[in-house]
Amino acid sequence: MKYFGTDAPATFVDASTETSAIVSDMPKRSSSTVLPLRSLNRALLERQLLLRRSTLSVEKTLQHLVGMQAQATNPPYFGLWTRLDGFQPEALSRLISRRRAVRIALMRSTIHLVTARDCLPLRTLLQPVLERALLTGSAYGRALEGMDISALVAFGRALVEEKPRPLIELGELLQERWPERDAKSLAYAIRNLVPLVQVPPRGLWGVGGQAASTTAESWLGGKASSELSLDELILRYLAAFGPASVKDVQTWSGLTRLREVIEELRPRLRTFRDEHGVELFDVPNAPLPEPEVPAPPRFLPDFDNVLLSHADRTRIISEEHRQAIATANGLFLSTFLVDGFVRGTWKLEQERERAALVISPFTALKKPERAALAEEGARLLAFAAPDARTPEVRFVPSK
Repeated sequence: MKYFGTDAPATFVDASTETSAIVSDMPKRSSSTVLPLRSLNRALLERQLLLRRSTLSVEKTLQHLVGMQAQATNPPYFGLWTRLDGFQPEALSRLISRRRAVRIALMRSTIHLVTARDCLPLRTLLQPVLERALLTGSAYGRALEGMDISALVAFGRALVEEKPRPLIELGELLQERWPERDAKSLAYAIRNLVPLVQVPPRGLWGVGGQAASTTAESWLGGKASSELSLDELILRYLAAFGPASVKDVQTWSGLTRLREVIEELRPRLRTFRDEHGVELFDVPNAPLPEPEVPAPPRFLPDFDNVLLSHADRTRIISEEHRQAIATANGLFLSTFLVDGFVRGTWKLEQERERAALVISPFTALKKPERAALAEEGARLLAFAAPDARTPEVRFVPSK
């Protein structure tokens, strides 16, 4: 494979090492090099393990990706299947059961699946995001006006450390203490102000049930890790999503006013510009494949971070198609990539011994594209519904 600006394939940041040591000897670069859209696309795919499946472990993959969006149970499993060679769902379920991976509200105040090592360090850095989501312009925040927040946090923490509780139950118990307050707002206050992790069986493959939460500190115990600096967080984002602008970093994290922080990092970064003149920052030695490197078809789960982590998402999805995958109730449909870009949506239909992968292209597919998608879709069906006697890959005519 040819690479643009580097001769080496991906050197992914290992969360067990000091990122600053990796970049400390990087020479200064000017911002004169323009990266075309396809170069940004191929860089993103390579760093997201979407150009070719990786042999990384599940734990190291979660570290490299800085977590995976996980509002629902299954998306992280599909996201790992499409990225890792030979991935089996039991590998992730074991990590969750053994408390080496957890589900917790982090970037953009949304639930992410991260390693135990990353859990509290990330939450500490991103706590302002969750406080802002709760207290600024939120109906939940308005319902808490005039409360002693410290007393609420202390009581809520005690309740969930007594035993893991669903948010509905937590809200009802809090309302017994503060009957004049809205139960849902009280529960969401604890969710955003206390680092709550969702405990198994929530998050396990093939297991349903209501989410119950306790504090990260009580759940992880000695597995809680050391601090993470804001510099290290930005460098890890760039290693997994770069090259990227200041606005991109802010969009991914939910943090604001990061320009000064990135300016201080500038001597340790490569810099480029996109075709619109926007300055992009990058870590050294990260891969920049040639724009014409082939990109195989890939099936992405709903809410995959590869689609949500840039202010300008045209490096992987057009604005027209971005609007097409967003539903009226704020969800995002599962998508598939052809030649590195989102070209449509997919869904699984399962009933007893039957299973179908329904592929809905936005525009007509060429015969080779259709054949490659069908082949990859058959592999997805074998993963998602291994016991189905009549698996079927079905294409819906494009509109």
